[in-house]
Amino acid sequence: MKIEVVYALPNEQTVKQLELPEGTTAMDAVNQSGIIEQYPEIKELELKLGIFSKGCEPDYVLSDGERVEIYRPLAADPKEIRKRRATEIAAKKAAEKELKAAAKAEGSD
Repeated sequence: MKIEVVYALPNEQTVKQLELPEGTTAMDAVNQSGIIEQYPEIKELELKLGIFSKGCEPDYVLSDGERVEIYRPLAADPKEIRKRRATEIAAKKAAEKELKAAAKAEGSD
């Protein structure tokens, strides 16, 4: 059966296409892909796997055509990122409002 194993970093993505026997697990596919040898830092991670963006256990038995994804830990808390982005947008809007008010005040002189 045909299986893909993928691992993505912020600036690069690795996709390995494999031909594996029926009964192969997600972890078997990762091990046979050679990605762990290519990216040794994966050994240090608590390995999280998924199939087409849905988490799975390492012993999940694969079906033909599935893609095993190796997930990295989040670099930042998504809530904090959204909060920071909202603060930046609010500050930008306030600055634009001030500029418009200043331009309007100059125009009325």
